[in-house]
Amino acid sequence: TLIQLLNAKCFTKVSTKELEHEVECAFSCDLMSDVLAYVDQEILLITGLSQIQSLRTAEMLDIKYLLFVRGKQPSDMMIEIAKKNHMTLLGTQYTMYEASGRLYQAGLTGLEV
Repeated sequence: TLIQLLNAKCFTKVSTKELEHEVECAFSCDLMSDVLAYVDQEILLITGLSQIQSLRTAEMLDIKYLLFVRGKQPSDMMIEIAKKNHMTLLGTQYTMYEASGRLYQAGLTGLEV
């Protein structure tokens, strides 16, 4: 599974089956302006920006899955907002490069820009 592949921690409750079926492609980015400019479909957003603006950007674009890299963790407030919006927040110790590569090798495609 995605969680096992990345040795990830889930900060919000989600069924593993739901996660595997919902996530079809990913986009790695720390610039939320790029996320706003390029994302037009459901994705897994991979970011090292564990601040409220990443969550608010995801909320505006109806992104339900966020993966924080480099050991970053969302605040308690972010977790509560995510739960209310049925968003899944994950975290991994891997760098963005490593996490993206592992996902790509496992067959998850990237967002076409």
